[in-house]
Amino acid sequence: QVQLVESGGGLVQAGGSLRLSCAASGSILRINSMGWYRQAPGKQRELVATITNGGATNYADSVKGRFTIARDNAKNTVYLQMNSLESEDTAVYYCTADVKTKLLERGVPYWGKGTLVTISS
Repeated sequence: QVQLVESGGGLVQAGGSLRLSCAASGSILRINSMGWYRQAPGKQRELVATITNGGATNYADSVKGRFTIARDNAKNTVYLQMNSLESEDTAVYYCTADVKTKLLERGVPYWGKGTLVTISS
């Protein structure tokens, strides 16, 4: 089994910064893509950013230029540096990873339980 544990959420003023971390553990053979999604109250979960095993990144338009995703493959950890935070960034942020646990099988997506980010105006 694989576990993803997020950390780093909290309350910050608009314009401030936060850094989220997500560590994967368990029976991991290889982690393919990793990413962050978020869900604001009353809204659907949406993509924030993803990063491949090779480091290629993809961002939602709403966070481009403000958020940076990075990963440490040796630590099975993905990070999300969030700068210039806005009230619209308030949401529960979920980490996801496509994890290969068996040699002859494809990767399977796993999700963390989420960490709350609240931006005060």
